[in-house]
Amino acid sequence: MASSADGPVLELEGVGKRFSDGLLALDSIDLDVRPGELVSVVGPVGCGKTTLLRIVAGLAAPTSGMLAVRTRRIGYVFQDPTPPPRRGVRANPKLLAELDGVPRAERQRLAGHTIVVVGLGELAGLPPQVLLGGTRVRASLARWLTLLPDLLLLDEPFGALEELTRYRRGDELTRLFMERGVAGLLATRSVTEAVSLSCRVAVLSGGPGRVVGTFQVPFPYPRAPRLRRSSAFSRLVGEVSERLRAGVAPPNL
Repeated sequence: MASSADGPVLELEGVGKRFSDGLLALDSIDLDVRPGELVSVVGPVGCGKTTLLRIVAGLAAPTSGMLAVRTRRIGYVFQDPTPPPRRGVRANPKLLAELDGVPRAERQRLAGHTIVVVGLGELAGLPPQVLLGGTRVRASLARWLTLLPDLLLLDEPFGALEELTRYRRGDELTRLFMERGVAGLLATRSVTEAVSLSCRVAVLSGGPGRVVGTFQVPFPYPRAPRLRRSSAFSRLVGEVSERLRAGVAPPNL
């Protein structure tokens, strides 16, 4: 996706996070993301994936290491976002673009496109109270995609969706990354999802989270659904899964 001449939008060198109670959540994280790249961070519950995204977003401060975020246009799709009150499915995606001063006609065009991309086209006329669970997450994703951020942070955005719908939404998302040159950092517990969508996969150990493996995903975009049935895809998923299991297992196993 990205040109090698493009500098990273995001760089982390030795980033760590220790909370005030002494808990070490992250330890010496090295990571970078360039324009047009979608990089996944995969790891077990409690490994610090959400803490890492919060640090990148400026919602938490690292206690060690260096963090460089070379843009102010950052989008963040939370696991359970709160929808804006009194805004239905059609009006919801326009909010951030409206606040950012995007002209009315342009935000109408962008919002109409992103509503379809995230799979809310058939629900566009429904009121705010339908924004629950996976619908709420997709509405949040549509808001940020309408705003056109340079860096998009995704905290398990498809976790509430059934498998087939998850992959359809993911395929549309990677298409947007290619078209717009967005840099993305995706936190997920699904190795298959990470390999299916990403340029690179960073594997975190059980807490404290450390990068115990980084895998380049060699498959060109756009990725056809049949790729997920190929032996090469299965082999890479197996390698990442094995590294994940080794990072979670107790030292004596």
